[in-house]
Amino acid sequence: MTLYEELKARGLVAQTTGEDEVARLIDGGDAVFYIGYDPTADSLTAGHYMTLCLMKRLQTAGNRPIALAGGGTGMVGDPSGRQDLRKMMTVDTIDHNVARIKEQISRFIEFGEGKGLLVNNADWLRNLNYLEFLRDFGAYFSVNRMLTAECYKNRMEKGLTFLEFNYMIMQAYDFYELFLRCGCNMQCGGDDQWSNMLAGAELIRRKLQGDAHALTITLLTDSNGVKMGKTAGNALWLDANKTSPYEFFQYWRNVDDADVVKCLNMLTFLPLDRIAELASWRDKKTNEAKEILAYEVTKQIHGEDAAAAARDTARALFSSGGAADMPETALSEADFTDGAIDILAILQKSGLVASRSEARRAVEQGGVEVGGEKVTDIAKKYAIEELAGEGLIVRRGKKNFRRVALCV
Repeated sequence: MTLYEELKARGLVAQTTGEDEVARLIDGGDAVFYIGYDPTADSLTAGHYMTLCLMKRLQTAGNRPIALAGGGTGMVGDPSGRQDLRKMMTVDTIDHNVARIKEQISRFIEFGEGKGLLVNNADWLRNLNYLEFLRDFGAYFSVNRMLTAECYKNRMEKGLTFLEFNYMIMQAYDFYELFLRCGCNMQCGGDDQWSNMLAGAELIRRKLQGDAHALTITLLTDSNGVKMGKTAGNALWLDANKTSPYEFFQYWRNVDDADVVKCLNMLTFLPLDRIAELASWRDKKTNEAKEILAYEVTKQIHGEDAAAAARDTARALFSSGGAADMPETALSEADFTDGAIDILAILQKSGLVASRSEARRAVEQGGVEVGGEKVTDIAKKYAIEELAGEGLIVRRGKKNFRRVALCV
């Protein structure tokens, strides 16, 4: 099986331009490809993880990856999949986020002479002369055609700003610049980026008569059946300080049964024959397959030691109701009123819920335990003394735990 055939077998290829040429480049180790990451936060999320895996797969086979940090495009914001305008960030915030994202990408890709490249599109986008850019490139983009793109269609009813309308042009220009600077001949991304990628390939073809191809992969998003990137109301971050290795492990341990094989194929580096074996497991063994999935994905993000610790903690919780390495929330005396704190505040401060109203529903529905006892009273309070020392283990649902303790 060739590499391109394996990518298809894993469900990673949704559509391409010039499939035969794309396959030839990838299989021969001749692809110089890029994937872009806009700095909308100071950490990448689980939603970015698949593209990091793709870069690693292709580099291992001899292809050259270019990881692009969107220090320029991040000043506008991608409208794809959005119902409203993204919050504008300062240049300092964007640059800070870019630096943090570069650190995370570096865990997956080997950079250096003859290896991968790490670039920032701020280097060519921030200093563009507007009039010169319009004269040189505006004629290559049809407004009528742009308005048919899926990334814009979803915004037309609520209003698409001219600022966001420029995003496709800027992403296309990224491909053009990388083609000239680095010999980039391929762009990869999610299905929601397909129109933007086509625009880049078309720009190179028309302006330079160059031969550039666009490969798109299917990301794990709500739109294709796998709920990805949300846990207890928060994003599933790759930064361990934002989402602990245990939380990360538990997310993948709890995916729907129907999604286990899909996730194993797309998100792990297990051989296909091993995944086929896991796919045949049924009933209780399905949970073993989920644990393998969780371990493999957590290992890629946080390393073997952290993945093993998260797995051991999860096993200990379900066998004895407690473990030393579970995520912890530290409370200060300021969190207490008259020496006590209510259950709704504990749930919210621990991150097990996003709001007090969500905490109220969780208690009323019987899904909350503290210290092994179910809590049914939304007014239940805990004295400061009860949370001193090792604190209390708080559980929401079957598999979401926190140790909550007073920090002194």
